[in-house]
Amino acid sequence: MTPELLLAFVAFAFVTSVTPGPNNMMLLASGVNFGLRRSVPHMLGISLGFMVLVMCVGFGLGQVFEQMPALYTVLRYLGAAYLLYLAWKIAGSGAPDGNGSETGKPFTFLQAAAFQWVNPKAWVMAIGAITTYTPQDNFLINVLLIAGLFALVNCPSVGLWTVAGSLLRNWLRNPRVLRAFNIGMAVLLVASLYPIFADMKGVL
Repeated sequence: MTPELLLAFVAFAFVTSVTPGPNNMMLLASGVNFGLRRSVPHMLGISLGFMVLVMCVGFGLGQVFEQMPALYTVLRYLGAAYLLYLAWKIAGSGAPDGNGSETGKPFTFLQAAAFQWVNPKAWVMAIGAITTYTPQDNFLINVLLIAGLFALVNCPSVGLWTVAGSLLRNWLRNPRVLRAFNIGMAVLLVASLYPIFADMKGVL
């Protein structure tokens, strides 16, 4: 991989990681509702789970979807259904119950890692990284390099959203304001599906 291609890939990884999407909307909400420390497993699960996804796409999973486009379509709609479920959970999370205790729990490491497999934006990012930025010479080594670099860039990028959420935490102590924020995040999470599915039409 040439220095020019490497620099271009790092820019691609940063832009795709830091821009709004399902992961970042959920991390912003998690930072608000649970704080930075309790959201760290969620952040790490996203980055390492996505790294595994990139490696699997590079090692041939993308070709499986090329041969079986119906399977890819099924995965897309399963992901959309799960995102709608998560939006419903976010809309009702974080608001104190009658005893003043928080409701809901932050994503665990394994939940966040597994979510990447049904996250439409993650598939677009992974396929784009492998098809556009991975040289054919020493392909398997380059796949590992791309996956590792993506994880290194992704973690601090998505972490910015968690930090932003944790900084908003003190401003959203009012239960009604917090509930309104969570509903807004749920709506944005649902809205994030439209551009992702529009971009997918030309990916495979």
